[in-house]
Amino acid sequence: MTEFLALALFLFTFGVLLIGYPVAFTLSGCALIFAGIGYLTGTFDPVFLEAIPNRIQGTLSNELLVAIPLFVFMGVMLEKSKIAEDLLETMGLVFGGLAGGLGISVTLVGMLLAASTGIVGATVVTMGLLSLPTMLRRGYSPQVATGTICASGTLGQIIPPSIVLVLLGDVISSAYQQSQLDRGIYSPDSVTVGDLFLGALVPGILLVCLYIAYLIMVAIVSPEKVPPIPEEERKVSKELWFQVITVLFPPVMLIVLVLGSILSGIATPTEAASVGSVGAIVLAIFKRMFSLSILKEVLRTTTEVTAMVFLILIGAALFSLVFRGFGGDDIVRDFLTSLPGGVFGAMLLVMLVMFLLGFFLDFIEITFVVVPIVAPILLTMGLDPVWLGIMIALNLQTSFLTPPFGFSLFYLRGVAPDSVSTSDIYRGVMPFIAIQLFVLIMLAIWPQMATWLPETVYG
Repeated sequence: MTEFLALALFLFTFGVLLIGYPVAFTLSGCALIFAGIGYLTGTFDPVFLEAIPNRIQGTLSNELLVAIPLFVFMGVMLEKSKIAEDLLETMGLVFGGLAGGLGISVTLVGMLLAASTGIVGATVVTMGLLSLPTMLRRGYSPQVATGTICASGTLGQIIPPSIVLVLLGDVISSAYQQSQLDRGIYSPDSVTVGDLFLGALVPGILLVCLYIAYLIMVAIVSPEKVPPIPEEERKVSKELWFQVITVLFPPVMLIVLVLGSILSGIATPTEAASVGSVGAIVLAIFKRMFSLSILKEVLRTTTEVTAMVFLILIGAALFSLVFRGFGGDDIVRDFLTSLPGGVFGAMLLVMLVMFLLGFFLDFIEITFVVVPIVAPILLTMGLDPVWLGIMIALNLQTSFLTPPFGFSLFYLRGVAPDSVSTSDIYRGVMPFIAIQLFVLIMLAIWPQMATWLPETVYG
């Protein structure tokens, strides 16, 4: 009966989410309903619910999670200060003379925006509004244009400082400590956000390089799909290079300050995020894009996103307590450890399930609901926590790009002109999905791609 209720709780919650109810209230509401059923049937001990106040207090007092609203504020402020628009215009002029140059510019700007904002939805929408009309007007194939924008926009999942990695850092750290206790080992060591940031650098940069290599290949094989900007429309001069320096230098310096201070250990992610927020305000002031109305809009968006994240956190904490109360974690552990193939079979199944869940759930729900259940089990089986975190992030990034339910595709469809069909978007992302799967397989075969840099820097 207990096993049945644990499975029913998970399936019922997933079904309610698919209907469209708010995630935070669905998680907590379904958990309380099944806790009541379990109490009435004598299969659930309400003592598990006594931990709820401590869980909520721990969530709200977690210094690491304070970085979330600060990074969101930084990203939204940079978006409102038109930095993306200036970067696209300038990089387009630099690379526009080459076949595929405009696509390369979009990829590089997407990488910079990913490192500046870390917000996938905002990046895809911004790039779609600014670059898609220009690419289509220059004669770009709709498939190549939309695929490049979607793929570049989702780099915010893996390029640090990524909000996904910040959230995963907190969850993976807790899972790692739990796995150590399960193995009878007490260790003060844990996984930090800096570890995940370093671990994501090599796979993230490799993705960008492969995206650019694909665009170069298209330019060689089918140059008519990615034509260059006519020379008379480009202003290659000393003024252009001055513009490149003035446009690139401020956001790059901000990225270096934020990311560098975290990786070097000078500042915690929260402290670095606060510096990034102040830096974003300074950049907006210098660009004369700072006003009281913009500040109010940025604060409103930041508050909405932060409230959503923390409500989901609290709902997920309640869900996990009830799920554990029914012995759900033991059921999952027994199932994964009994799979053929051992660790490989368990990891493959978890990655597949997360990939499919990424069609329906946002990364926040997956991070707070699914990862706490499976991560301690996988880590107990001997997997490296940094490698596991990067695999999850890259897997979700691929899922968000995959038709027919990829979130990035929906974001771009919402801002793309009617002349661009949904099938164009679907066909356009296929080569980039293949690239991401290739990198995911490489990371699975060579975990050192994620673990070498953290081990080298932090020893």
